[in-house]
Amino acid sequence: MVSSSLVIDAVAERLDRFVQSIRSRSAEYGPDAELFLDAAVSTLQGGKRLRARFAHAGWLAAAGGSMTTDAALWGLGAALEVFQSAALVHDDLIDNSDTRRGRPASHRALEAAHRDAGWHGDAAAFGRSTAVLLGDLLVAWSDDLLEESLIGHPHAAPTRTEYARMRRDVTVGQMLDVTEESAWSVNPPASLLERALRVAALKSARYSVEQPILLGATLGGADQRLLVRLRAFGHPVGMAFQLRDDMLGVFGDPAVTGKPAGDDLREGKRTALIAIARETLPPDARAHLDARIGDPDLTADEVVQLQELIRETGAADRVEQMIAEYSDAAVRALRDAEVGATASQALQSLAEAAIARSA
Repeated sequence: MVSSSLVIDAVAERLDRFVQSIRSRSAEYGPDAELFLDAAVSTLQGGKRLRARFAHAGWLAAAGGSMTTDAALWGLGAALEVFQSAALVHDDLIDNSDTRRGRPASHRALEAAHRDAGWHGDAAAFGRSTAVLLGDLLVAWSDDLLEESLIGHPHAAPTRTEYARMRRDVTVGQMLDVTEESAWSVNPPASLLERALRVAALKSARYSVEQPILLGATLGGADQRLLVRLRAFGHPVGMAFQLRDDMLGVFGDPAVTGKPAGDDLREGKRTALIAIARETLPPDARAHLDARIGDPDLTADEVVQLQELIRETGAADRVEQMIAEYSDAAVRALRDAEVGATASQALQSLAEAAIARSA
């Protein structure tokens, strides 16, 4: 069994070296860039390093369980984690979220820095504008890490192609998510669940699970047959992962998630959970749900009322059933993948951790 600390420590060491390199070259930017660079570095702290761990498991599948790890793998894992930080910065900005992992979201932290410094102008506007650039910088850093790792690597080209596909998918998925928050009212009601699942696949499921596995396997020299089998495993795990996230966004404990209770309700997220609830509700109750979702001023009591309304429809139970079905599909796919015992164990334990989580 591969220890998760092996991956976490190796990726942390690679990130530390990268940050030191950035710091050593930052003098040309002048002192005014320090706030920006510090904010970028702060986003890299903490987290479960789930994507790096899935990439490592994919590499194990391609390498036949060999424990002699390709050094480029840690660069890939670090690149994935930096890209995740970029996605979270932009996601929090788009959703107007105040917190991330129990701390101020990046745009809020930058807003506070502007205010504390006594600078001229609108602190909130500064925070938003700088967060856009912060996310862009982190995307550039993720590319830097990837390219440094692929220098002279025999599988650089296909790895680069898969990484680019991941970036495109996340961007389109985020756009579809934003669109759905506005366009749901004019779309056919029968299409809302399908649309929500498409957003889940593109915005999260692929880049959180499926594509990290494929990237690690590609770096390890996997052939097309193995990649198809790993995709058949990674996709249902990713979907179950995102559906769990949807449940936590409505019912999660803020002390564990680090975000306010019912945050998805205030942000107007049109998830599979909400689509299923709407199917069951009578017209008056459905209209009430539609009117309240997306209200940033929902009180704690109103959040509880909406949570109870959603539970009463059976939507939460149905989503749990979908999670179980995706999990079962992943188990079958892993059995058929014919990877070694070490890779199989790593993939199975990671899938369980991703699906049965509380934050």
